[in-house]
Amino acid sequence: MKDSIRLFVAAVLPEALKQELQEQLQVYDHPSIRPVPSQNLHLTLFFLGNVPVQQLLTIQQAIREVAQRHQPFTLDFECTEPGPKPRHPRLIWARFAAHPAFEALSHDLTQALADEPPKKQKAIPHVTLARFRKDKPVPENLFTITAKEPLQLHVSDIALWQSELASPHPVYSVLETYPLG
Repeated sequence: MKDSIRLFVAAVLPEALKQELQEQLQVYDHPSIRPVPSQNLHLTLFFLGNVPVQQLLTIQQAIREVAQRHQPFTLDFECTEPGPKPRHPRLIWARFAAHPAFEALSHDLTQALADEPPKKQKAIPHVTLARFRKDKPVPENLFTITAKEPLQLHVSDIALWQSELASPHPVYSVLETYPLG
């Protein structure tokens, strides 16, 4: 049995939103772009990384307590674009508009779960859709896509996910879901 487990906290995406985002990703057709599999798409809230297995119950309890302190909220989609730095992108992401409820939840999770919470943290609500291959140059003149119709993501619960590193993509699985409020 392994003595550590790789974990993160994220919201699960509805299938219709996953499908819409993957359709947007199709315009970024380039050999250096590696799409994230549909089953791995999620809205990141906090990445724990490798933690000792014996801490799992404590982590689950902390997430449960944080979730109970926050109410459901809805994020508005802004665009799909290269990011996080437009001049030196590492990935293609679907970015949502800043929202105080998202920021508060992300901050609360960070304070509860981080060994040393960062002094300044600007949580950007996003879904990573693809990563750039490290062995190929990043394509130039990548553009930004906005939705034809308004897209929203309603967040009413959060989940603790396990990430198992594998090739060509990690395998993500939800360990437990926690309703907000």
